[in-house]
Amino acid sequence: MLPDTETVPARRTYSYLGPAGTFTEAALAQVPEARDQIWRPVRNVGEALADVVEGRSDAAMIAIENSVDGGVSTAQDALATVPGLRIVGEYLVPVNFVLVGRPGATLADVSLIAAHPVAYGQCLGWLSKNLPAHAHLPAESNVASALGVLDGTSAADAAVAAPGIVAHHDVSVLAENIGDNPNAVTRFVLVSRTVAPAPPTGADKTSLIVELPEDHPGALLELLEQFATRGINLSLLASRPIGDALGRYRFVIDADGHVHDERMADALLGLRRFSPKVIFLGSYARADRAIVRYPQRYSDDVFVEARDWLRGLLSGEPEA
Repeated sequence: MLPDTETVPARRTYSYLGPAGTFTEAALAQVPEARDQIWRPVRNVGEALADVVEGRSDAAMIAIENSVDGGVSTAQDALATVPGLRIVGEYLVPVNFVLVGRPGATLADVSLIAAHPVAYGQCLGWLSKNLPAHAHLPAESNVASALGVLDGTSAADAAVAAPGIVAHHDVSVLAENIGDNPNAVTRFVLVSRTVAPAPPTGADKTSLIVELPEDHPGALLELLEQFATRGINLSLLASRPIGDALGRYRFVIDADGHVHDERMADALLGLRRFSPKVIFLGSYARADRAIVRYPQRYSDDVFVEARDWLRGLLSGEPEA
């Protein structure tokens, strides 16, 4: 009889906004399960999520929120309209930038700077102070701005890029830490096909997209009351147009807690009764691992006791 041979597990594939050297790649590098697996660079969020839905990738890393510019609308809209997706984790990446040029270049050589418009806006103060006569050449991404300078396809003398660019390309770093906000952070989420939520950790977040019913006074207040009356804090509330008529909005929501928590489950039931469409994006561990605190009156035991009390009333049990 031939000896048993171990089956080598298939490698998993992860899509991310490429090419190598992006902030998204830095976020993916934080995922322990993604190490030594296949990383598939893509050109935009839509392509990354399509990879997951159509089975080319097991998961995709996408940017969802920036501490300076707010929510990433393309990602929020995609999650609202592409079915069959689930957020399974979040990761935070400090956002800073370097100014790079061709090998041998100096800061004195720079007059035209290639940069993605968002990156340019976050470095404008530094650039205006240190290169007051410069002009801006928009680029499609932070990495593309640097590659265009290196291969000569761009007329720019230098590029604003993520620090990770130096690990992949032979560039001269003309200046470091040129971002105007030293506390800037981008939040990324890892998205897979629909799966059951991982067990709660006590430091969890639940993401939802909720549409308002017909427009009437207090509609948004009714939505928010589903959380407030259950002691649930919201860390994100952003509106996005649905697109079918003026004044019609959906709300992107991050709520502190896990769907397995009694208070969160009860809030979701309330939303389901109230809203014509509730999209559950997932419950997952917070990137900062901050324990969710809430008053004792909103503990799981209180919800269970109230449900048992009602069950007793309906069954005719005598009250204690």
